[in-house]
Amino acid sequence: MAKRSRGGNLSGKIVTILKERIIKWKYTPDFPLTEENLSREFGVSRSPVREALRILEASGLVRRMPNRGYHVKQVKLADVKELYDLRLALELFVVEQLTGNQSCHQAIRELILVWEGIDLRTMDSTVLAQLDQDFHEGLAAILGNNTLLQHLASINERLFIFRMIDFDRAGRTESTRLQHLTILESILKGDVSKAREAIHRNVEDGRENVDWAIRDALAMAYGMDFAT
Repeated sequence: MAKRSRGGNLSGKIVTILKERIIKWKYTPDFPLTEENLSREFGVSRSPVREALRILEASGLVRRMPNRGYHVKQVKLADVKELYDLRLALELFVVEQLTGNQSCHQAIRELILVWEGIDLRTMDSTVLAQLDQDFHEGLAAILGNNTLLQHLASINERLFIFRMIDFDRAGRTESTRLQHLTILESILKGDVSKAREAIHRNVEDGRENVDWAIRDALAMAYGMDFAT
């Protein structure tokens, strides 16, 4: 039992590291992930590596190629646009359900205080992307729909790199802060139309730059030097 538990812990750690690399495009599309190389890198036997790769395959982050092992499955332009479509649909539902729901007002007021007082100017794009993701998932958490939150979190994982790239744009940081405040204030006022409009604008501003963000992500990936 102890060996099994240790093996599970090892594979879990490997999954976490590889998942972060894939999501942040530190691997190129179709980058080969071999049991031999990963076992050497992590200093473990092939068993936890094999289990980690199976978990990543089930999550859609790698694909198993016949007679070629596992390869990184990066999202393509069409995939990213579809993820934005789904994200927008989920977030529109969230603000519609929150607007007019007085039981959520205290949590919304607390978020307003956070976003009124936050100084984003000194933060790098990774921190900004995480704050933005936390904001949107925070609204879903306030709603209390755990299934929706899980789906939104899964989408956001694959969009994280594009959030990072988006925050490198001039003016994007402050416009995001103002959009977040508009969303929150509209929910408090019960103005569902304005809340929908604000969340729509916020999501679409990110989607508008997907074409060059994909190119930037590819440039970042091919600039990395991971052992093959």
